Amino acid sequence: MSPVPGPGDLVGIAVVPGVGAGLACRDQTWVVPGPLPELPGRLVWWRASTTAAPLVRGGVRPRACWDLGAVHRLLSGSRRDDPVAVWAGEQPAPDAPTQAPTLLEPYGDEHPERPDGSLSPAWAREQWEGAADLQRAATWAALALRVQQRQAQALAALPDPRVAPQHPPLAVLTAYAESAAALLAVELEHDGLPLDRAAAERELDAVIGPRPADEQAARAARDDLVLRHAGRRVDLRNPAQVRELLLGWGIDVPDTRSWRLEPHRATSPAVAALLDWRKAERVATTYGYGWLDRHVAADGRLRGSWGAADAAAGRMTASAGLHNLPADLRASVAAEAGHVLVRADLGQVEPRVLAVVSGDAALAQAAREPDMYSPVAAQLGTDRPTAKVAVLAAMYGGTSGTAAAALQRMERAYPQALAYLRAAEQVGRDGGELRTWGGRRLRLPGGGSGRFARNAVVQGAAAELFKVWAVTVRSGLVPLEAQVVLCLHDELLLHVPQRQAQAAVDLLRGALAEASGRWAAGSGVRFAVDIGVVQRWSEAKG
Repeated sequence: MSPVPGPGDLVGIAVVPGVGAGLACRDQTWVVPGPLPELPGRLVWWRASTTAAPLVRGGVRPRACWDLGAVHRLLSGSRRDDPVAVWAGEQPAPDAPTQAPTLLEPYGDEHPERPDGSLSPAWAREQWEGAADLQRAATWAALALRVQQRQAQALAALPDPRVAPQHPPLAVLTAYAESAAALLAVELEHDGLPLDRAAAERELDAVIGPRPADEQAARAARDDLVLRHAGRRVDLRNPAQVRELLLGWGIDVPDTRSWRLEPHRATSPAVAALLDWRKAERVATTYGYGWLDRHVAADGRLRGSWGAADAAAGRMTASAGLHNLPADLRASVAAEAGHVLVRADLGQVEPRVLAVVSGDAALAQAAREPDMYSPVAAQLGTDRPTAKVAVLAAMYGGTSGTAAAALQRMERAYPQALAYLRAAEQVGRDGGELRTWGGRRLRLPGGGSGRFARNAVVQGAAAELFKVWAVTVRSGLVPLEAQVVLCLHDELLLHVPQRQAQAAVDLLRGALAEASGRWAAGSGVRFAVDIGVVQRWSEAKG
C-alpha cells in the first residue's frame, strides 16, 4: 500500500507523459497510472521542463517543489541541469563522470547507478526523452529524493549572512524560490501573455506599414527613405558605412549609436530619417507580422520559452521578445474581458539590495525612505540626479564623468558598501569563488571579470529577492483565479479578474513584506513597490 504524503513531506516524482507517474516517499515507491491528482507536500523532480510541464498541461499546479536542476545550477554555477551533471555534482566523489550520454549507447541497464558511482547514460537518456515506464519512473523518483538530501546538506553548510537568521537557512530559502521559479517559468510558457492582436497589427502598421506581400520589397522601401538623402547606395546595416555616410552629412561622431545621433535629429532631416529607419527596421525584423504569426496563438496569448535563471547572475529569461517588447507594442498587451492587468515594479531595488548585502548601516538608513536617493544626496552634499548616478556608478564600476566627485564622497559616507563592491571586483579579477547573498555560485573566469563580479553580486541578489517575491505572489493567486503573465527583471504583471483587483494589489504588497522580511531579516531595509491597475500595459506608470 502506498503511503499518504503529508503537507510537510518530500515526494519524489517522475512523469511518463500520457501514461502516469512514479512517486517516492518515506523510502517507498509506487506508481499512479493516468492523471495525477493534487499532492500535498513538496514535490521533488529532476527538471521542471520534463516533469512540471506535463503536470501543468494536465491542469495540475503544484504548490511547492524542489527542482534538482535549478538547485544544481545554484550550488555549482553550472549552466547544465541535465541528470548526468546533477547526479555527478551531488556525489561525494568530485571526479564522478559528467559527460552526457550519446545516442550510440544502448538501453538495457538494469540499475541506474554504475559500480563507479556514476549515473547510467541509458537511464539518463530515458529521463531526457520521457521514455521510461512507470516502474522505472518510480526509481527515478526515489533517486530524486537521494539527490535532494545531498543538495539540502550542501546548502545548509553555506553561511547564512542575514543579521537575524531564520528558518530555513537563507541558501535553502533560495533553493525553494529557484525551484518555484522554474515551475513558474513552465506556467508562464503554458499560459502566455494576453495580447490584443488587432491592436498589435495597428501599431505595426503605424511603424512599418501594412503587412507586405513581398518582404524584400518592403525592406528596400524602408531603406530608400534614408538612401534618398545619401545620393548613393549604402549598407545601412554596416556601422562603418553609416559613419562614413554621416561624415558626408557633416556629422562626425565616434560611433553610430542612436543616443549619439538623437541630438542631431532636430537639425538634420537625414539623421531623423536614419533614426526612424532604425526603429522601423528593428520592429520589422524582430517584432513584425511574422513574429505575430509565429508566437501569438488563436487564443490571443503570446507565448515563448522561459528560463528561471540565466548563466550570469541568475535573472529570469524569456524568448519570443517577451523581455524586450518595444514601447509601441505595450499597448497591445491588454487584459481580456472582465479582467485587468495589475503591474508591480520594485523601486530602486538594486541600491536597496546593496544596503542589505553589504551591511552598510548608513546606506540601510537611507533605504528606509520611500525615495532613498534623496537622503543619499543630502549625505553626499549634491543633488538627487547626481546622487543616483553615483550609486549606480558604484555598482557598475564607473569611475569617471559627472559622478566622479560624488563617488569620492560615497567612499566616506558609505565605506562598507564600497568595500563590499571592491572586494567582489578583486575576486573577479583573481578568478576566485564568489557567491551571491542567497548562495548562488558565480562562475568567474578571471582577468577582465572584475566589473562583472562587482555588479553580479548585487544584480544576482536582486534577482533572488525578486524570485522569492514572485513565487510568494504565485502561491497567493490561486483563490483569486489570477495568473502571473510576465516577469520582467524587477516587474511583475498579473492578469486578474476585475472583481479581485484590490485583493491582488494587497497580495503584492503583503508578499513583498513577507519575502523581504525573510530574505533581508534584521537589515532594516525597506523595499518599495509601485503598483498600477490598468487595462493595457502601456497605461502603467513607467
